[in-house]
Amino acid sequence: MPSDNKIEASTNEAPAAPARKAADKILGVARDLFYREGIRAIGVDEIVKRAGVTKPSLYRSFPSKDELAASYLRQYDREFWERFDQAVDAHPGDPRAQIIAFLTRVGRRTQRPDYRGCGMTNAAVEYPEHGHPARVVSEANKQELRRRLRAMAAAMGAADSDTLGDGLLLLIEGAYISGQLFGLGGPAASVARNADLLIEASLKK
Repeated sequence: MPSDNKIEASTNEAPAAPARKAADKILGVARDLFYREGIRAIGVDEIVKRAGVTKPSLYRSFPSKDELAASYLRQYDREFWERFDQAVDAHPGDPRAQIIAFLTRVGRRTQRPDYRGCGMTNAAVEYPEHGHPARVVSEANKQELRRRLRAMAAAMGAADSDTLGDGLLLLIEGAYISGQLFGLGGPAASVARNADLLIEASLKK
């Protein structure tokens, strides 16, 4: 009996591996296209063509293009917080250094030739309707970032921690946009320095 169960399990799981592989390929292609060209600008036909799969294969993995966009952003969200947490872990107990470390990396990324800003910010601009799956993921990311920045500002001892946290968020969003506008040598490269000046001014008594 136990061997029968194993055979049944392996039989059920066998088709899952190719399906997962196809889903990963589709998501990888969609992510690249969505980030570079915009979500609305890319159709399903272009995605399946680049991924080398069929439409039925795409829809077996993702019920709709909206869900594919949300999946791309959920992956983007996970990687965003990995980068953020790396900066935090590198400076335990020092929120000011944590923020500067994170923004130093943001500033460097804005100088890359292929930089297209923050995928979350871009998606929020593309989808103003708050119930859209892509917008839901984007809003959750930004709300959490705002919460963390305010908490870190409070941990620094800022008298008005909410205002400082929001100011840092505005600097970050500005870097995302200006990085696309100005490219190499643009103001986004100095986002960490400007954040440090803002923090210094906010902590003065």
